[in-house]
Amino acid sequence: MNRGIRINESGAWEDIHYVKLVGIGCMDPGVPLAEQARAEQEALLNRCLTEYPQGVIIGKDVAVGRYLLGGHELVMEKVTYHVGFSRKPAWEEEKGGRI
Repeated sequence: MNRGIRINESGAWEDIHYVKLVGIGCMDPGVPLAEQARAEQEALLNRCLTEYPQGVIIGKDVAVGRYLLGGHELVMEKVTYHVGFSRKPAWEEEKGGRI
């Protein structure tokens, strides 16, 4: 479902005028991501996809880091979603994009 965002014949997204990057996860092994922080990241993504104006995911970047700490291998992942909007959401301007 594209929530009213049209794709023209050349495949370009005509109605996208604002893109917000929403990161989920953390790549810094020195600063583990708390469960509450991850929940806040997920809540922001859900807000982008459900509140007015509804956004649509137009892409994502996945970053994976492998670290050796004390003889143990630690693998961390961060996914950044590119959410396209027809205009900048009012809640983004009111609170600087924070929930």
